Amino acid sequence: MDHHGRTYSIKGERAMSQGFIAQYAAKAAVHTEGVCSLNTGIVTSIKEAIGLEHEGHGVRVVFRGDDSDDVIITVYIDVRFGYVMPEVAWSVQERVKKDVERYTGLNVDAVNVHVMRVLEDKTKGESRDAEEAVGDVTGEVRQ
Repeated sequence: MDHHGRTYSIKGERAMSQGFIAQYAAKAAVHTEGVCSLNTGIVTSIKEAIGLEHEGHGVRVVFRGDDSDDVIITVYIDVRFGYVMPEVAWSVQERVKKDVERYTGLNVDAVNVHVMRVLEDKTKGESRDAEEAVGDVTGEVRQ
């Protein structure tokens, strides 16, 4: 099946490319200052425990439409204690958008960032998790 120069397999090339896009987004997010790690969540942990593979550990990629090159990326992060969450989220949005567009040629319509936890820096002693999820910072990336 061929749509505008693209070849799709029976399973769909789109599903496989979501994993690659998620990898670029994940790498960009964890290399942003103030980000401790990606938060995979309990669903991913359960899937891995029973032997199922889950793509995008802490990142979700959604295409706008069937023939569209526009993607919406959602990133779930843990932030280091002492960093300003909106600034970290903004930096993640900018870096993910820039890297995914550069390496894939797709248009990133929005990068939503969800701050799941605030973690103490491991170099300052014993690491403790915050008791609750701290909050969400979401929105479309401005150009």
